[in-house]
Amino acid sequence: MAGTLPRNIRLRLEQTLAQWRHWQCDAALPGAPAVVRVLASGPSNFSVLVASQQRFVVRIDGINPTVHGLHRQGEWRALLAASRARLSPVPRYCNPELGSLVCDYLEPDARQGLVIADVAALLRNIHRLPTRHSRLDLRERIARYTRQLALRDAALAAAVAPWRRGVVELLDAPRRQPRTAVLCHNDLLRANRIYSSGKLWALDWEYCATGSPWYDLAVVVGGDGLDTTQSGALLEAYLARTPLPAEHQSLQRYTCIYRYLELLWYLAVRGAVPQGTTLQRKLDELDDALAGC
Repeated sequence: MAGTLPRNIRLRLEQTLAQWRHWQCDAALPGAPAVVRVLASGPSNFSVLVASQQRFVVRIDGINPTVHGLHRQGEWRALLAASRARLSPVPRYCNPELGSLVCDYLEPDARQGLVIADVAALLRNIHRLPTRHSRLDLRERIARYTRQLALRDAALAAAVAPWRRGVVELLDAPRRQPRTAVLCHNDLLRANRIYSSGKLWALDWEYCATGSPWYDLAVVVGGDGLDTTQSGALLEAYLARTPLPAEHQSLQRYTCIYRYLELLWYLAVRGAVPQGTTLQRKLDELDDALAGC
């Protein structure tokens, strides 16, 4: 229950629930929502399931969004557009001062997992949404996480530094190709996708910004650990045609960039690589990916 949350998070949750009259619900709630259970906890965010006639998810910031280049108002506007397109749960309340966001709860289906055609369609529909003023600058994001990591652990920063130049050079290659900027989710990992009522939805839009669709595809490829056959199938389903060699190459480049950014994020924010792997293994995987570029 909420008692397991850190005190500062619990206090902000209570303040958010106390604002229930200001939640933008279709029908007035009969009273203040009650906590059902904690869905996920830290360090980035804390998500809590609450209920008052209907169920909602309350997300409380566990980090300072500004420090991490996150734009809560931009996320809110993107969520409004995405929910109207039935791509995301409906947002009901946002309070950046409290670091809280309230959205409808989507009951998960028993069947989850990876269906490449569904993920491709979801990405394609997201990329049709109106673009936002906020743009994803991958160079700036790399520099930001590099600075944060250096402050957190100089030894870890030095360990990954040799790979930075090769990754940054990849950002120059796509500049010689025509690019179309679209609204991107930028974090459409398996954990941020859910089947509910037989439909695939996108959750957790905090990293959404206008950017390259190649990076959005690369997040799925790298984050879900897709092999060559699966990544090719995703690209073909997304394009609805046979991909060109240059398109395969663009996806490979952005997958390398994503792998490096993912590693920096884990080290800078969590101070360690994901459970079940090692830093050397992640660097070896990055080497393999760079070799294919």
